[in-house]
Amino acid sequence: MRQTFTMEFDYRSSLLRRVRAVHSLYGEACATMTLDQVNMVADNRALPIAFSLVHQVLIEDGSVVFTGGPLPLFNEELGQRLGLAVNDHGKEKSVEEMMHQRIGDYDAFLEFQRLVFAATEHYIETIDPSTFADIIVAHPYGPGIAQTFSARVGGETGISRSDALECWVYQHALRHMGEIEHARALVGLTGMTS
Repeated sequence: MRQTFTMEFDYRSSLLRRVRAVHSLYGEACATMTLDQVNMVADNRALPIAFSLVHQVLIEDGSVVFTGGPLPLFNEELGQRLGLAVNDHGKEKSVEEMMHQRIGDYDAFLEFQRLVFAATEHYIETIDPSTFADIIVAHPYGPGIAQTFSARVGGETGISRSDALECWVYQHALRHMGEIEHARALVGLTGMTS
């Protein structure tokens, strides 16, 4: 006889598990790369791994606040301490400008990354589940949002808290992990998952 189990879907726990999983990929990837590998330009048509690492963490750090989360940790002073060649997430900059992105102090960068990831995870743990459907960016979208993936997801309904966290944190991190996995092959390393 087959037993049937019913379980109420817990979206917050699911999102938290997925965010923790992708954060763990970043931790493992960073632990298995040297600063030289992170900063290497393997091909003048491919951004260094440093770009993807810095871009991902700065976007996460700077966007969670718009969903009701913690204030960003990053500032000019921290950018100097990390030794960033380009003190910017690069979203509005050209590929040519971001080709120059380098990390100067890898240990300081990794500590910053851990702090951002911990802050995001703690925030998701504490969200009132009844607020995930709240619209945080209304439609029609302004020029900074209109061409983004999150605008496609939100559509004419508007971008909800869950849409924003899925797009700006989870899916964004996955997208850049794919770039990092490809770039790892260019510097002689293996991918992160099968």
